[in-house]
Amino acid sequence: MGKVTGFKEFERQDESNAPVKDRVKNYKEFTIPLSEAEITKQGSRCMDCGIPFCHSGCPLGNLIPDFNHMVHQGEWQKASWLLHSTNNFPEFTGRLCPAPCEKSCVLGIIEPPVSIENIEKQIVERAFQEGWIKPHPPKTRTGKTVAVVGSGPAGLAAAQQLNRAGHTVTVFERDDEVGGLLRYGIPNFKLEKHIIDRRIDILKAEGITFKVNVNVGINYSTEELKKFDAVVLCGGATERRSLPTPGIDADGVVQAMDFLTQQTKVLYGKEVKDQVLATDKHVIVIGGGDTGSDCIGTSNRQGAKSVTNFEIMPKPPGHRSPTTPWPFWPLQLKTSSSHEEGVERNWLINTKEFVKDENGKLTALKTVNVEWKMVPGQRPQLVEVEGTEKTWPCDLALLALGFTGPESTIADQLGIVKDERSNYKAEHGKFQTNIPNIFTAGDMRRGQSLIVWAISEGREAARQVDIFLMGKSDLPSKDIAGDLVAL
Repeated sequence: MGKVTGFKEFERQDESNAPVKDRVKNYKEFTIPLSEAEITKQGSRCMDCGIPFCHSGCPLGNLIPDFNHMVHQGEWQKASWLLHSTNNFPEFTGRLCPAPCEKSCVLGIIEPPVSIENIEKQIVERAFQEGWIKPHPPKTRTGKTVAVVGSGPAGLAAAQQLNRAGHTVTVFERDDEVGGLLRYGIPNFKLEKHIIDRRIDILKAEGITFKVNVNVGINYSTEELKKFDAVVLCGGATERRSLPTPGIDADGVVQAMDFLTQQTKVLYGKEVKDQVLATDKHVIVIGGGDTGSDCIGTSNRQGAKSVTNFEIMPKPPGHRSPTTPWPFWPLQLKTSSSHEEGVERNWLINTKEFVKDENGKLTALKTVNVEWKMVPGQRPQLVEVEGTEKTWPCDLALLALGFTGPESTIADQLGIVKDERSNYKAEHGKFQTNIPNIFTAGDMRRGQSLIVWAISEGREAARQVDIFLMGKSDLPSKDIAGDLVAL
């Protein structure tokens, strides 16, 4: 695919970013797109590699060599058709996905891999610009009704697929806007919200009904769900981890998602009482993942006095670790744009105490360095390093520790069985809970995961719901060869 010798002729080029001093002044996206000529070259780097391992790296089964080849040939509309045949929302994945496809790219064995994610983003942006993405409501309706609980990427994907099959779909969202974590959990500098809105407008025009401020099991009875022919639960994994650490109740210890949500709501004129701000504060972010990175970027934009990051795990190597060889997802140090904006990163450090004053306000963190002791046949053991105790001045500690699983309210009220990790139990490939007409997908079923997995599960669950309702399905599945159809 692409130009036969393209991977020899052209080097990988990525989007550039606006200078740090400029971009931290606002919350807008700051990437600078490549020219059409340069993107065409990037598509030309795709090799005719025989076995495209990028397919197996992508949970959606995106037809990556095919749309790269279309970009190489300047066939942008065909590229958009191919991309949308497997991915409902490439404008989201093109901005937020960590691109496991690129980590399994064959070219990546010897050279920087093909810039698949950026090509994907440019295809969909071109498609919106040219007006190729239009509502396509189903020609006929089945008379069947489906409730989708949760409007994150899994719920939206399931809703669109089921609507395409002709079912009447209602999406319930407990927040005041549609989008789940895409809306309030992802900062604007990574995903401006008009990107969500333009896609939701398409879904509404296709006939999907959205109801916000509806918290199923709280202000909307789960008994009401029984009125639908089928239900798809896509509520995500929203139970946040905390720490069993003295002083955790100090004024100034805040969950990362609360901090991020508040800032996004304020940007859109939403009422937020007592907003937590990093302005002129010593901020420590505990947790080294993407949410921690988002907190770093937000803290710098709010004018933090200093930003420090703690991670309890060892510092990953700068290059792919031998323990995660190609084409597996690599153990490798990741430096995000937020890290580049200013942060002191620390690894192998554990918080021992949140120090507070007589008024209960956070003033400092006490830490100790740690090591991971590896014993064959046993779980790794965390060992403190003697004599490494340290006190860090801190006015705001943000807990970016991930999520333990979904909230149990709906499962408890409906009698849905959960697995040993508290996820809603449903076999992969079937997505059906112990209640026949109730299905589940995304993080609610598999636990905290990637956006690309959420969309994949939403699509696959929709096919299974369609089979349940109609006895068969024409919806595409990445697990069935030749069954990739753009509807």
